[in-house]
Amino acid sequence: MKTNYKTIEEYIRDFPISTQKILEEMRAIIHESAPDASEKISYQMPTFYQNGNLVYLAAFRNHIGFYPGAGAVEVFASELNNYKTSKGTIQFPIDQPIPVELVKKIVKFRVEENLAKSKKK
Repeated sequence: MKTNYKTIEEYIRDFPISTQKILEEMRAIIHESAPDASEKISYQMPTFYQNGNLVYLAAFRNHIGFYPGAGAVEVFASELNNYKTSKGTIQFPIDQPIPVELVKKIVKFRVEENLAKSKKK
């Protein structure tokens, strides 16, 4: 596994095909929910940026790490009962379907949260 990724494509290609498909699905869901978001690699993870970092992704052996921040995890806590969470992190098991509608809601929440923060500056 490489450790110095320059693009999200390069990151995704470093995983088995089954994991690549999940990462591409997550990427598409994020772009559908935040069409103006740009992509970058930050902390060696795919990162989506709009008025600040929106969300990060990372692939692991048994789950996809989704990092929307502590505020989002707290706001959506009641909908995250079936997933392992910690401050700012949600783990989606690799052997289960991605909860598309939930991910969309979280990303849209993060877009609004970042927009509100940027207006305060």
